[in-house]
Amino acid sequence: MPHGKLITIEGLDGAGKSTLARALAETLDTRGLRVELLREPGGVETSERIRALVKDPALSVTPRTEALLYAAARAQLVEQRLLPLLDEGTIVLLDRYVDSSLAYQGVARGLGVEQVREINRFATGALQADRTLLLRISPGAGRARQAARDEQPDRLEQEDLEFFACIAAAYDELAAAEPDRIRVLDASFTPATVLADALTALDDLLGEPAGTRG
Repeated sequence: MPHGKLITIEGLDGAGKSTLARALAETLDTRGLRVELLREPGGVETSERIRALVKDPALSVTPRTEALLYAAARAQLVEQRLLPLLDEGTIVLLDRYVDSSLAYQGVARGLGVEQVREINRFATGALQADRTLLLRISPGAGRARQAARDEQPDRLEQEDLEFFACIAAAYDELAAAEPDRIRVLDASFTPATVLADALTALDDLLGEPAGTRG
């Protein structure tokens, strides 16, 4: 069985997931822990190609196809990277994981949480996160942050605020159902405060203070 730790970071687009993931990786690395930072979809060549496909705004992708593409990218990442890293005792920080599919495709796309959960149980071999950090932000604030980046929105980012409000509510329901695994952080705070809150939320998983184990 894997003996590393899988820590996933979830939230709406614009919540600051990538910023937190990088800061956590740097902090834990300086504290002597073996850390690997990966993203979803992606992390390995096959999954990165699926990422380009599923995010392409020029393509029309049905909800079922979308769910299966994300699951396929996840399956490749788990087998090729996650399991070997966890077997080595590595702490893996993963920018998005199964909860994203449950919220985006299961709820917002209307496919059903349990149906999407079952697809991903097969795709991942039932590999679950040891801890999930959910960055909570309002859809409007998330969109404002995205606009400030001055980047072309991808296919999913082009959806309306109602779509993202549905996702935000879905994330809250997931967090309420699994409070031991999913820790909710206020993403409206400064990056430094969010990082401090994240480290506190990981204390029991990594030891106190977070990251002091050799």
